Amino acid sequence: MTIKVLVPLAEGFEEIETVTIVDVLRRAEIEVTLAGLSPGPILGSRGMRLQADADWAAIDPAAFDGIVLPGGMGGTLNMIESEGVLQAVRSFFDAGKLTAAICAAPMVLSAAGIVGERPITAHPGVHEKLAGTRLRVDERVVRSGNLLTSQGPGTAMEFALALVEHLAGEALARELASSMVVEAVAGPN
Repeated sequence: MTIKVLVPLAEGFEEIETVTIVDVLRRAEIEVTLAGLSPGPILGSRGMRLQADADWAAIDPAAFDGIVLPGGMGGTLNMIESEGVLQAVRSFFDAGKLTAAICAAPMVLSAAGIVGERPITAHPGVHEKLAGTRLRVDERVVRSGNLLTSQGPGTAMEFALALVEHLAGEALARELASSMVVEAVAGPN
């Protein structure tokens, strides 16, 4: 059975995070669909344009095994404004499916109302916007059941490998880390 992951792509996305997530998951032979919240090539926070695989309106989130939200403040704010993204996040989380976010995107998890008492991490620049959550500021990747969060561009590789480990197992994550010359895979929290 093919594992399928949905990655919303909104204007202002963080390029390193998005490309790293998609690349590493695809190396693990996990099917990734970049779903654009707007038509055409989508502009990232550093001027890179990416073409989505599909339009958000044309996909069925229920057909996926997980959702991963890349950061970037502009992309995060655009995802928060999308009721479709918020509903999808709630649906994945409630179904016990992988629900993950990096950098500023844990703000989307908070806006969707799913964080609750679960520990999370996020980019230091958005810590104040996540007041009232169980924020773990010193941890690069935080896992709490089906909820995974990470801090930002510098933690994108660890985060992507943690996603692989969650979806396809530790052995594959370690094999990929070795083949990409990554020193270590983040352990469970």
